[in-house]
Amino acid sequence: MSAGVELDHLTVRFGEFTAVDNATLDIKGGEFFSFLGPSGCGKTTILRAVSGFLEPSEGAVKIGGQDMRGIGPNKRPTALIFQNLALFPLMTVADNITYGLRVRGIDKAERNKKANELLDLIALPGQGNKLVSELSGGQKQRVAIARALAVQPKVLLLDEPLSALDLKLRQHMRSELRSIQRLVGITFIYITHDQGEALTMSDRIAVMSDGVIQQVADGKAVYDDPATPFVASFVGENNAFSGTVSRADAAHAVVDTPFGALRGRNPKGLKAGDKAILFVRPESARLEKGAADTTFSSKVKAVAFEGNMSHVFLEGVGKKDITVTVGRQGSVSIPAQDEVATISYDADLGLVLPEGKMARE
Repeated sequence: MSAGVELDHLTVRFGEFTAVDNATLDIKGGEFFSFLGPSGCGKTTILRAVSGFLEPSEGAVKIGGQDMRGIGPNKRPTALIFQNLALFPLMTVADNITYGLRVRGIDKAERNKKANELLDLIALPGQGNKLVSELSGGQKQRVAIARALAVQPKVLLLDEPLSALDLKLRQHMRSELRSIQRLVGITFIYITHDQGEALTMSDRIAVMSDGVIQQVADGKAVYDDPATPFVASFVGENNAFSGTVSRADAAHAVVDTPFGALRGRNPKGLKAGDKAILFVRPESARLEKGAADTTFSSKVKAVAFEGNMSHVFLEGVGKKDITVTVGRQGSVSIPAQDEVATISYDADLGLVLPEGKMARE
């Protein structure tokens, strides 16, 4: 059984510092929901407020429609998986899984039954008698999930649980986590700074910066239709061209940039004279000439071969390079270093947004 979670104008302050500023959203019951953002953006503070380890300075957290103010962590229908897992090294796997049940006074026979059920669920059947120290990193991760699920929470909270794993194991555990969530059907709230984790696992994502939720959407919308320059520059790679809108209509805007007049979609309804940033994804750019207002030239600084693709880095403005990603298919000729390359893109794949703060500034 799952429960929805509502943040109702949630604000959390530490003295004069505002860690979370007026966060309002609804997480549906049974949803895999991720908070994505850089360190210090407020995502873990939200998790601690949902779990009950922090009280809101203003606003409220509601679980299943009930205001949680004054209800401690041990009384909430939540379970939390910490970043360091916090497993007990001297206990067996089964005893770790059923620790919460033992604290609640559940008898041993029932605990053993539950441990076996959960060991099957996490694909570790018959390994309940092992010590935690005998498990691999991925197996420990699954045991931590099983321990959280043993107390039958309505909401499972996960605080960057894959950050300590190597790349291959992290990628494997993404699919494992998503599969387990679908099997148990409860609400997962996942905290991460890793875009790949959020995009591949989540039903929806909240992108955060400086305590503010910048956008809430599914992964495709966050990637293809970022709402702000921060989201556009934080989620995935993006080429940014700053300038002033010279002309615009309901569909497109043309931005005068150091690389000429460049056109892109105009979802915010910008008008001539507005300061703007045009974003073009590296995979959306091509090494060829196109329409006049979607073509520019720059000198090649370096080429990086990455097996299934090559990244061409060209001179940008300041320290930020322009990147074009070229796949192995087709007969595109890769330019050499110091050669001037002509780049184009489809206007509908360029995105014009109002000038604003970008990631890593």
